[in-house]
Amino acid sequence: MFQFITKRSFFVNLLIALLLGLAIVFIFFQLLDSITQHGKYAKVPSVKGKTVEDATKVLEAQGFRVEVQDSVYYDSLPKLSIVKQSPQPEELVKVNRTIYLTINRAEAPLVTLPNFVGQTYRSVQLQLNTLGLKLGDTTTRPDFAVGSVLEQLYKGVSVKPGAKIPMGSSISLVIGGGIKQTEVSVPLLLGLTFAEAKVLLESNDLLLGAVVVDGAIADSASAFVIKQNPPVRDDEGRPIRIRGGQLIDVWISTDRSKIDSIPKPKAVMEKKPETVNEY
Repeated sequence: MFQFITKRSFFVNLLIALLLGLAIVFIFFQLLDSITQHGKYAKVPSVKGKTVEDATKVLEAQGFRVEVQDSVYYDSLPKLSIVKQSPQPEELVKVNRTIYLTINRAEAPLVTLPNFVGQTYRSVQLQLNTLGLKLGDTTTRPDFAVGSVLEQLYKGVSVKPGAKIPMGSSISLVIGGGIKQTEVSVPLLLGLTFAEAKVLLESNDLLLGAVVVDGAIADSASAFVIKQNPPVRDDEGRPIRIRGGQLIDVWISTDRSKIDSIPKPKAVMEKKPETVNEY
């Protein structure tokens, strides 16, 4: 079978092999341009905003390959739509080039909420932007810590650090507004329910301080204020006045005997005019 090779000299066979090799290389390079479509370029069409399926059809029709490279999240854009493409639209690139796509996620990723309490408003605003969260309503409350965050709220409810919330959510802040210069009379909280006392304090720009629980209380809504500090009047019966933003401590209880025995504040005794005896 191999006699036609073995009958020839080694040098003849080597020459034939070299000629065959050169022929194969020549044919390869002749076909290379056709295989790689060398010299064929096309503009990259814009597929931003389209679905992955529609974008793939548009790009493949132009002779490009498609690969989803990454995903991000924007709550303002349609879910699973194209957010970014590389190369950019209108760039002139070779046909068969792979176009890498970035899509908008279908669900918002969860973000771990840090502790904003005690930080400045500006610092919290920068952190929210970095985390992909929005700044919600900002309200002020009288407090010594002027300009500092006193409370962080999510959907109107106070939320603790470490909570997981969806990216794009709004976080509302309560900011310290300082102590007001105007004075108000200490309101009478004795005999009110705990909820009523908190509303009355808020309406007077006063803050709830320490809450001392007297006895076992399953539900604070059923508890009543049996003591407060500062009281409404001093030992001489004169009204006590404090500045807005100051604290009032309360004692609460559900013991009916203690509620019924709440002492009434002393009133200032009016002096009777002295009578002058005329002779």
